[in-house]
Amino acid sequence: MSTSTRNVAVLGATGSIGGSALDVIARHPDRLRATVLAAGCNTDALLALCVRHRPLHAVIADASCYAALRDGLHAAGLDTQAHAGSEALDALAAGDACDTVVAAIVGAAGLSSTLAAARAGKHLLLANKESLVLAGELLMAAARDSGARIIPIDSEHNAIFQCLPDREDRNALRRIVLTASGGPFRGWTRAALATVTPAQAIAHPRWSMGPKISVDSATLMNKGLEVIEAHHLFGMPAERIEVLVHPQSLVHSLVEFVDGSTLAQLGLPDMRTALAVGLGWPQRIESGVGRLDLLAQGRLDFEPPDLDAFPCLALAFRALQAGGTAPAILNAANEIAVSAFLQGQVGFLAIPALVEEVLATLPPQAADTLETLLAADANARQLASQVAATMTIDA
Repeated sequence: MSTSTRNVAVLGATGSIGGSALDVIARHPDRLRATVLAAGCNTDALLALCVRHRPLHAVIADASCYAALRDGLHAAGLDTQAHAGSEALDALAAGDACDTVVAAIVGAAGLSSTLAAARAGKHLLLANKESLVLAGELLMAAARDSGARIIPIDSEHNAIFQCLPDREDRNALRRIVLTASGGPFRGWTRAALATVTPAQAIAHPRWSMGPKISVDSATLMNKGLEVIEAHHLFGMPAERIEVLVHPQSLVHSLVEFVDGSTLAQLGLPDMRTALAVGLGWPQRIESGVGRLDLLAQGRLDFEPPDLDAFPCLALAFRALQAGGTAPAILNAANEIAVSAFLQGQVGFLAIPALVEEVLATLPPQAADTLETLLAADANARQLASQVAATMTIDA
């Protein structure tokens, strides 16, 4: 193996981002190798990936699935070592089996392994929003202390990353502008949204994503979480972060400088571009994404977000400005609300209503330790579950 080969741990390997990462890795066998694959509980899918990519290690988060993973690897004649549980995942993310970590585990479940990779100084491709939303100050401090490089994999933050010189003086920035597709319900009135079904909400017009993040896109909470992420990643205060709805999803974000220049990154809506940037950095590598033909695409449209129909974006700005544990409370309440919606327990408009009630009920505290943040997360989940139980499908 060449000394220049990058050994990659793909955490969340069976998800959409994990699949895109493995697609890019497979295109560059001379410089990229998937050495660690991790999944939540989908043993069959993880085994299939192990057969194809032959990693050194495979991790299943659900310990009850360990025997099936171990036996499946043995039956397939693989030397891949089986592991189970969060401690094993953290140890592998921080250990010698990888120098690069794709952090793509959805939700707060991805926080621990992401922090472990950052503290170990890994080349960290960050696709887990919650690590920044829940514990952004701690994660960025860990990366600074260890020398870890964080390359965001969200298309919007990756676009900003590409537009900023490596040592850009933040005083030279006037604002950053995140673009949003508007989701499947762009242009809908608040009244029309009352009848939205889970099937409609997960049918994103531009991106292929998992159910939770697809619902977040439909409510614009996804963009709200990205605002909080941008604050931590690029050191920008809330008042210098803006959102524009751009339904074509070709301009992924813009950076405006004090001299009047604005830089934008454009590309087809495919996560493999951002992953290739992260996996190849500081060089550019082939991603498998086609070229952008602006003549074929036609017009580019921009419009302000409708905060009346989609109040989750405003709630995220409010949480960012409140600071402390407020973003953690926002994120936890939203996860419970989205889960309740996907299970048919509450209506679409109940998602922002539930999040707003939890934010109003739990005052923010200083976010100075991980224990404080996890306690805020747990309290918000408990309260959100209680509130959800009182709502109806028509809420």
